Amino acid sequence: MRAIVIIPTYNERNNIIRLVPEVLRQDPRLEVLIVDDNSPDGTGAVADELAASSPRVHVLHRPCKQGLGPAYIAGFRYALEQGADLIFEMDADFSHSPDALPRFLIEMENDTADLVLGSRYIAGGGVKNWELPRRIISQGGSLYARTILGVSIRDLTGGFKCFRRRVLETIDLNAVAANGYVFQIEMTYRALLLGFRVKEIPILFVNRTEGQSKMSGTIFLEAAIAVWRLRFRRNRLRAETTHAHEPLQPAHQ
Repeated sequence: MRAIVIIPTYNERNNIIRLVPEVLRQDPRLEVLIVDDNSPDGTGAVADELAASSPRVHVLHRPCKQGLGPAYIAGFRYALEQGADLIFEMDADFSHSPDALPRFLIEMENDTADLVLGSRYIAGGGVKNWELPRRIISQGGSLYARTILGVSIRDLTGGFKCFRRRVLETIDLNAVAANGYVFQIEMTYRALLLGFRVKEIPILFVNRTEGQSKMSGTIFLEAAIAVWRLRFRRNRLRAETTHAHEPLQPAHQ
């Protein structure tokens, strides 16, 4: 299996230079795709240096900061074009431990799921270095989303994931317009509606020690509203596949 780990970056220079070698060390099949939004701190230049030193590192430069959702969509397209069998989502700030990556691969090798989610809110999972208000907001957000959408996934807002290729080939990526937390909710919800097997595995989410969080009140508000939009569009989302729409736009725009 060829596996590409997509890592979106914006001002993550100090993190990415340490993270990429750790990811590659986990398994020889793993490759990294850094999707950089023209970071002012020079993250893109560091990414190019990492790519020059290893054929397992790829870089996708975007002209400006456009948000998490569009960054991942561009990364998905690139990974599919490259022939990846497995496509990961992973944060750049070490909140997702590279040591967990082999466990995702084992689930895929054993064919237990089409989408594997790293979950903070099942037995064995958790968070570290979070203040109580953030814990309440995060857990409450996941409960809110799964109640409205009627799904059993415990951690709908998590961003540590592994998709089997056929999931991203089936979901209409052109129709996914969400950003921030709601992007993570929408991708998982679409996979469930299309009948794919989704499995949660426990992870420990560690709060970043370097750089600045991209969290904002706007992102939370967007998610709260967008969950209802997803609920009311359920039948339409289920019917949307790439076979019913225009071909995917290329990753390089």
